[in-house]
Amino acid sequence: MSDLRELYQEIILDHNRRPRNFGVPDQSNRTAKGHNPLCGDIVTVYLLLEGNVVKDIQFEGKGCAISIASASIMTELIIGKTEAEALELFQSFHDFVTGDDVAELADELEELKALSGVRDYPMRVKCATLAWHSMAAALDGDGENVATE
Repeated sequence: MSDLRELYQEIILDHNRRPRNFGVPDQSNRTAKGHNPLCGDIVTVYLLLEGNVVKDIQFEGKGCAISIASASIMTELIIGKTEAEALELFQSFHDFVTGDDVAELADELEELKALSGVRDYPMRVKCATLAWHSMAAALDGDGENVATE
């Protein structure tokens, strides 16, 4: 179990140090901002939808390692998905970090299991899900800001 925790910690630290898809894209047609007032995490998610497919997703912001790592992993998983698939991934991840069964995630979502430790700390669940809630709001297209409170 210790080796698994170390691997998970390394995945989180890697995504925090070198977040994937970080920055403001040249093109986007959906955006949403998220804020976690309890810890100060702030994220903006930019989507480029073509039809109902996410052709690009990027994010910017500042926050704890959990928040940045989760956003980074999310962007890698969402590119190329339909809106429905992206929302299904959001629901699977949300259920995973708020539920009891670690084995619920599909094999292709293995990297998200690195965030399983947040379940023991409800305040950290908000850090892990902030970018995901922002992505879902961007898909809604209403430009509404998201807060974890």
